Amino acid sequence: MASDQNKAYFNDQAASYDSKHEKTIEHIIEEIRSRLDFIGVDWVDDDDDDASDGDAGGADEKTPRKTVRLLDYACGTGLVSRALAPHTTQCIGIDLAENMVAAYNSRAKNQGLTPEEMHAYQGNLCSPSDPSPSHLSGREFWGFDIAAVGLGFHHFDDPALAARRLVERLRVGGVLLVLDFLPHEKMETSEPAAHTITRHGFSEDEIRKIFEDAGAAENFGLEDVAVVFNRGREGKPDMKRRLFIARGTKSA
Repeated sequence: MASDQNKAYFNDQAASYDSKHEKTIEHIIEEIRSRLDFIGVDWVDDDDDDASDGDAGGADEKTPRKTVRLLDYACGTGLVSRALAPHTTQCIGIDLAENMVAAYNSRAKNQGLTPEEMHAYQGNLCSPSDPSPSHLSGREFWGFDIAAVGLGFHHFDDPALAARRLVERLRVGGVLLVLDFLPHEKMETSEPAAHTITRHGFSEDEIRKIFEDAGAAENFGLEDVAVVFNRGREGKPDMKRRLFIARGTKSA
């Protein structure tokens, strides 16, 4: 299965992943942040923080702080979490590769974030035989405002199953967000990551159908963006690809 190959490959890549792809990661983070309105979550902002510290009519009672919770699935070192952390109150990552999880958590700690604010766990939500692993079944792993997959769909054995499992963990009105490749030519078999790839991109119709079947078709939208990938290999030119950013809301 691709999941076994993905785990081995990304465990090997974890230590150098951020430095190798730094410019591409920064570009994608900017593209995500420029589409906060398109994504459509009721994000946290500075006014929310201020409101929690004030009182009304001289009362001592504080207004409970608004919470915005992100599930970053196939999180890697935390690309989506880093993009959306300033606008959320909690980021929870899940990844197959324990070394990617360690890199995610190390970066969060180095940024001064607590585990309650940003933390990743090793696990798989897409096993056909185990829909809710026991260590990912606590209350903290449900009721998210947004569940996202950043550049993971083309590695999954069953992207439609992944979408359904993620939507199950959203609150009603929560947003499913997927960032991945539009259709493109096959990767050369000589590329190190070639054996981890199950799909060479997705059309808008395919993604729309996945969202519909998962129960997140409401307010569906898709935008595309051009990104240059630095492959980090001597003699290999940068690779231009078109990505999509798709969003849909979980209906009641």
